[in-house]
Amino acid sequence: MAALLKSDEIAVAADLLRRGHLVAFPTETVYGLGADALNPGAVARVFEAKGRPSFDPLIVHISDWDMLADLVTAITPLERRLMQRCWPGPLTIVMPKSSTVPDLVTAGLPRVGVRWPDHAIAQRLITLAGRPVAAPSANRFGGISPTTAEHVLEQLGDRIDAVIDGGPCRVGLESTVVEVRGDTIVVLRLGGVTVETLSRIAEVEIDVAHVDKLAQSAPGRLSRHYAPATHLTITKDWEQVPAGADVGVLSFRHVPNSERFGQVEILSSSGSLVEAATNFFAALSRLDAAGLRLIVAERFPDEGLGRALNDRLERASRR
Repeated sequence: MAALLKSDEIAVAADLLRRGHLVAFPTETVYGLGADALNPGAVARVFEAKGRPSFDPLIVHISDWDMLADLVTAITPLERRLMQRCWPGPLTIVMPKSSTVPDLVTAGLPRVGVRWPDHAIAQRLITLAGRPVAAPSANRFGGISPTTAEHVLEQLGDRIDAVIDGGPCRVGLESTVVEVRGDTIVVLRLGGVTVETLSRIAEVEIDVAHVDKLAQSAPGRLSRHYAPATHLTITKDWEQVPAGADVGVLSFRHVPNSERFGQVEILSSSGSLVEAATNFFAALSRLDAAGLRLIVAERFPDEGLGRALNDRLERASRR
């Protein structure tokens, strides 16, 4: 079973990373499963532990500008503006990779996704390790993303070496993944940085089509992803949802006649999309563990973080 490390044991975790081991750690988005990004053997262990197909690229996490310079061959002015406005933070930028980045990290593609996380533990871990860290979400492939150390242990506890317990994640959704094409920011995965925020920097195009083929351009683009084991469906009308003790509901703000259902999760009674995003994966995990026949989820307003939440629901509902 993975060692559960406290937040003051980061040096222990950093030493494990340097020696090729796998360490899960908190970020502001979700918990990541970290490996030395420049060690192909360690990276291969990430794919093995998660059951992740090798055509699904990994995001590389950094904690200073020198690490970035070693990973990419060129940075455009617009990419610089994105970094200045959104780093550290939940934004991954896909850029031309240098020869130091193993092909396994990028699924053989010539570009690598890089992020500077906005979390003290993550930054300290990467700095002490002295390595860029490849880190997808610390869950079984395609499953619910973990926002606590307990979620990581439930899914990967017998497959990895250690988990740093940093408490619940602040943002609760994975990073937004973008690629710069000319003067346009192309969103490849919706996430913690909203389209509205990006549109204040440059023109934005959204390209989050479901991709079920080799060599994806970014993680999180498969048609089924972020999914509970329990069947999930999406509704626009609670009155049409079949009642029952074996039916659970995931609601943004309110569920009329909630006593009709076996378990109800309200993500934000005040209607805050930020609060809803923070609570989303933890609530979905509780519903999935409740032994229900069906989870019914409510769509979110299609704006701000609601776009990313709806994307997660749509992928989780596919069979």
